[in-house]
Amino acid sequence: MRTAKFKIGQVVKHRIYPFRGVIFDVDPTFNNTEEWWNAIPEDVRPLRDQPFYHLLAENEETEYVAYVSEQNLVPDITGEPIRHPQVDEIFEEQDDGSYLPRSVEIH
Repeated sequence: MRTAKFKIGQVVKHRIYPFRGVIFDVDPTFNNTEEWWNAIPEDVRPLRDQPFYHLLAENEETEYVAYVSEQNLVPDITGEPIRHPQVDEIFEEQDDGSYLPRSVEIH
């Protein structure tokens, strides 16, 4: 099993498609539906045996949740804040533009 290259709270962008986001969860290997997997064109389908990241993502038009393979992510070094409406529920923005998960109280 590989160690994840990126961490929760890190801002990343897709290496091909024009979107970016902050990581809020990591799967050590592919853990989504076969329907999702088969919807990816075979010629660009990533390998399953790598970390996959859950992102609070955004593009120029909208905000959404994305599920992206490690091979398709690169660090986003713009320092621009993420505008996704759920960011403040999960993270605290740091002075350097990174995000730190908020403390969660367990009941």
